[in-house]
Amino acid sequence: LRFGRDEDLNCLQLDEILSKTCHDLSNMASIYLVDVDKAPVYTRYFDISYIPSTVFFFNGQHMKVDYGSPDHTKFVGSFKTKQDFIDLIEVIYRGAMRGKLIVRSPIDPRNVPKYDLLYHGI
Repeated sequence: LRFGRDEDLNCLQLDEILSKTCHDLSNMASIYLVDVDKAPVYTRYFDISYIPSTVFFFNGQHMKVDYGSPDHTKFVGSFKTKQDFIDLIEVIYRGAMRGKLIVRSPIDPRNVPKYDLLYHGI
């Protein structure tokens, strides 16, 4: 699930990558776009503070990915390359098929956006 806004520049950049890889990954993944303004319940549930954010599932199970950042629940930002996204989906798919709930990201750490976690009301 890609959480974002249709008119946001970063979301448009990510959407281009998603659309280019959709056919290649059709045996492993389905891609859905979620507008954060139209689905506020899920935006809060997944703690979407920055957009775009991408959350991964396999057979209804939330898949976590170790990107080398404090948050393993979602990928924040746009992927640098189409190949980064393809590699990540393949790793998530293979891990999920083996029963894993968390996998290690194959993306070069320099290509993973850096951000600080925000905790509201703590």
